[in-house]
Amino acid sequence: MILPNVTVLPAAEKFIRRMVRFSDHPTGGMRLTVTPGGCSGYSSEFTIEPAPRAGDAELSLAGTRVFLPAESRLVLDGIVVDFVDSPTRSGLTFTHPGQAPCACSSSGDASAMPAESGVTLDSIRRIVRG
Repeated sequence: MILPNVTVLPAAEKFIRRMVRFSDHPTGGMRLTVTPGGCSGYSSEFTIEPAPRAGDAELSLAGTRVFLPAESRLVLDGIVVDFVDSPTRSGLTFTHPGQAPCACSSSGDASAMPAESGVTLDSIRRIVRG
């Protein structure tokens, strides 16, 4: 399967590695679903799973597995994935360097900033398989 041209920055790689290592499935991986939507252009969700699902492609980040469904592979092409931990938010961010953000509430020059979306720690779901 073809993998997207995605850049995962060191902070995001470290976050993903820790999420998998300290989960119930340390030999599994993170299943990352990113779809078009939301004000910034991206809507995302992730779970830690023991194995990829049918149709998932596997991206290896220094030995840590990331499972990408087909729709995510299309959306992630050209995206930079980072991890932000600040007093106001914490989680993965997805930035498309060549795309301007939504100008729903514009203040200042919004066109100078890249489009960005995030997934918070609160959106982690544990999937129990029987």
